[in-house]
Amino acid sequence: MKKHGIVETNIGWMMALIVLAISFGGLVEIVPLFYQKETTEPVKGLKPYTALQLEGRDIYIREGCVGCHSQMIRPLRAEVERYGHYSVAGESVYDHPFLWGSKRTGPDLARVGQRYSDAWHRAHLMNPRDVVPESIMPAYPWLAENKLDGKQTPKKMKALQALGVPYTEEDIANATEDVKGYTEMDAIISYLQSLGTAVRENR
Repeated sequence: MKKHGIVETNIGWMMALIVLAISFGGLVEIVPLFYQKETTEPVKGLKPYTALQLEGRDIYIREGCVGCHSQMIRPLRAEVERYGHYSVAGESVYDHPFLWGSKRTGPDLARVGQRYSDAWHRAHLMNPRDVVPESIMPAYPWLAENKLDGKQTPKKMKALQALGVPYTEEDIANATEDVKGYTEMDAIISYLQSLGTAVRENR
């Protein structure tokens, strides 16, 4: 029996070699990305989230917004014409976890920053149908009532600093005061207004 026949008739060997082949192929494709500047270095002008934006991002994740709104514009004409410049890895190097994805029950938000006023976002979050009549998005009125105390914000920033986000000790020391008294609505709007602005300013 030829060697390939032995493999094809032995399920154990077959599974082991399939896993080996997939692992090798994955490494060949993934490992080089760790050393390419465009995937490891921030785009020009990219800044870490402020304390308030960081809290807003956590609220965005907590409320499941990422389940309906991707933050990844693909390099296709239809997408670029609708949403703006396609997403690049360098704009997400400070995101832990990153919020790219493919789910679009609602529009992509990768370039939503500064496209609408704070008042528009506030009205949209309070009752989406007031500004987009056909919207199926749920309302989030409690965000306007919940106040931030900022007690955990320095710890979050410290953890991100350990992952390479360039927060200064002053940023961390001032984090609690920077968010204290703001509402969760303020925080999520601040986060949304930051999305995509670094890339847009460089194009």
